Amino acid sequence: MEEMLLNKRSQDLIKDYVPDGEILDELVCFFSIFSDYTRIKMISALAISEMCVTDLSKILNLNQTTVSHQLRLLKNLNAVKTKRQGKIIFYSLRNDALNDVLLKGVEFLGY
Repeated sequence: MEEMLLNKRSQDLIKDYVPDGEILDELVCFFSIFSDYTRIKMISALAISEMCVTDLSKILNLNQTTVSHQLRLLKNLNAVKTKRQGKIIFYSLRNDALNDVLLKGVEFLGY
């Protein structure tokens, strides 16, 4: 077995810093939010205004079934919250930090 070249302090920091277990599982789920074109578009739109399925599908030129499916996934991942007004359900981002992460991605890419 080869001896590690990394000093003990760095080794300890890495062991403490690198996520595992439940935190790792939750991070993977969180970042999966950004792994779909439709969800990214929807997050961007919902960062501006709360919307119902009909509005989202029309403004993003997407099928209502697709929008409903993706909203259900986003709701299950705690990314969006809902508000009912009569028969209409309005969706909005649960937390502005979600849009902040998206904007950091745009910044990382240099746009």
